[in-house]
Amino acid sequence: MMLQRKAALLAGAGLLVLAAPIALVAANPAAVVAPVAPAPAPAPTAAPAPAETAAPAGESASDGADADSEAGSSSSSDSRRLPTLEELEALDTDELDELFGLKPTYDIPSAQRRATTRVGILAEDEGGLPATSLARQPQSIVRAALTGTQGRLVSRWGHIALRRALASRLAAPEGMSGVEFAGLRAQLLNRMGEFGVARAIAQDVDVDVWNARLSNAAIDAYIATGDIVGACPLTMLRAGYRDDVEWQMLRAICSAYAGEAARARNNLLRLRDRQSGEDGNVIDVLLAQRFAGAAGLGNSAVTIEWDDVDELTPWRYGLAAALGIDIPDRLIDGAGPYYQRVSASLPALPLSQRLEGARRAAREGIFSSAALIDVYAQGYAATGNEGSLGTDAALLRAAYVDPDPAARVTAIRTLWGDAETIPYDRQVLTAYAAARIPANDGFAADAGPLIASMLTAGLDRDAARWREIVDEGDAGWGLLAVGLPGNSGQVSSGAIDSYRDNDQTTGTRRTRMLVAGLAGLGRISDGTRNAWNRDLDLELGRETRWSALIDRAGEVRNAALVTMLMGVGMQGDDWSRMTPRHLYHIVSALRRSGMEAEARMIAAEALART
Repeated sequence: MMLQRKAALLAGAGLLVLAAPIALVAANPAAVVAPVAPAPAPAPTAAPAPAETAAPAGESASDGADADSEAGSSSSSDSRRLPTLEELEALDTDELDELFGLKPTYDIPSAQRRATTRVGILAEDEGGLPATSLARQPQSIVRAALTGTQGRLVSRWGHIALRRALASRLAAPEGMSGVEFAGLRAQLLNRMGEFGVARAIAQDVDVDVWNARLSNAAIDAYIATGDIVGACPLTMLRAGYRDDVEWQMLRAICSAYAGEAARARNNLLRLRDRQSGEDGNVIDVLLAQRFAGAAGLGNSAVTIEWDDVDELTPWRYGLAAALGIDIPDRLIDGAGPYYQRVSASLPALPLSQRLEGARRAAREGIFSSAALIDVYAQGYAATGNEGSLGTDAALLRAAYVDPDPAARVTAIRTLWGDAETIPYDRQVLTAYAAARIPANDGFAADAGPLIASMLTAGLDRDAARWREIVDEGDAGWGLLAVGLPGNSGQVSSGAIDSYRDNDQTTGTRRTRMLVAGLAGLGRISDGTRNAWNRDLDLELGRETRWSALIDRAGEVRNAALVTMLMGVGMQGDDWSRMTPRHLYHIVSALRRSGMEAEARMIAAEALART
């Protein structure tokens, strides 16, 4: 028993450390309040006033809040001194306009400017969360939740739920500007690998009011999605925003696409000369020259050579992918998950290079089952059944269209492979094919993994057909016990005991997750929960500031805050980082806040991936 307790504490240690930002600000969970009811929409006006100042503020390095001044701005006293003749000659047109006050503050007509009172791309009637969910919440808690989540979540369905919250059209919490709130969300989306959504969040705010946080997040998203020229409005309006080499290359590229080929050529040549003395760095400027050349730089042939390059960077990968330039395998191998996530959605890359990224994206929740199927379908259309991608695509086709159900099951099994644990992305891939398998005793041996596959795509109604096929205590039974909708019946202690008898995981970890999931969903009695809590030493009742906060947010039915707090407690590389106690609080809070479907899928995923 003591060994089990120590193992649980060690497994959750990383989560508790990452929850530290919450502990620093959340002295009073009672500060979390119910979402404010939305006010009636105001009557439209012909020329709405801008919600933010025309001159964007920078941000403090300490807390990310808007500051009164911005690095590189010509508004400081130092920048008002008269430049020397040499300095004037080095300035381009935009910098001269800004220096002498000739550059317009913004170029968006007043009637077309957008307010930042609510920012996001998913309205409530489109599946987003209520717009006023965070309007009365302490901004310190929201900020801590967004900055405390460093990236990947252990759960695919947790990722999906958090993305939904971050993409929702939301009002900023009290004391936080809409621009800052958008920047925090865009940064987190980038860390999650949701670069397209981060870009869309930034584009929902007028460029002239972007602060440093939102600007940097937008640039990162543009590079990751291969949309380099998407950053051009920012480079044109904010010439002095940054002075690093990447920023200068972006400005030169945008000058080329604005028809200023001579200026772009000269600026890039100066940068190339400056970088030539730094081994490997000249490749950055060469890629920029090649990209700018597509806009008509004329006689500027550029040869890309990777011999002196010993590492990838987002800039190098994004531009090379957008240009269709092959990157040596020695740089790609072991380059890290960022590049796989980026590759998943870059259409310029060949399918063979996108495949591993697409599989990772499916495991993590970036890709839906349908999106992953599309990648394989494109491979089949391009090559038939040739190569490993073609072979798998042909098997996937058979899993859908073969008239014999037994042959379809065989095709699905082959896609899963013969490893002891089925790769999770393969279960995502076969979700809809599994849903087409008839529920009968002839396929009872495959019921568990088929149900698990269906639930990766949320196909709970299809999974419900197997209710009469699985035996109490089987793996499939456990998945249905937590995954089915409308299950108001109480799961008996005897059924859980049968499940434990079949549990081959170390320390009966899967049973521990089952009890936590059932307790969070309210599907076992208080007596049964307490008995198993003592028996398995789950510590479900132990309270931390994080658990108190997420419980309170669930109590007041604030789904947006619950989801953001969930991200803090669910980060990690795999399910070994998740404790039953964290799972219990997350599932319970999601259910009470109205997100029962997400709660059920997370509980089922915990069983399938443990």
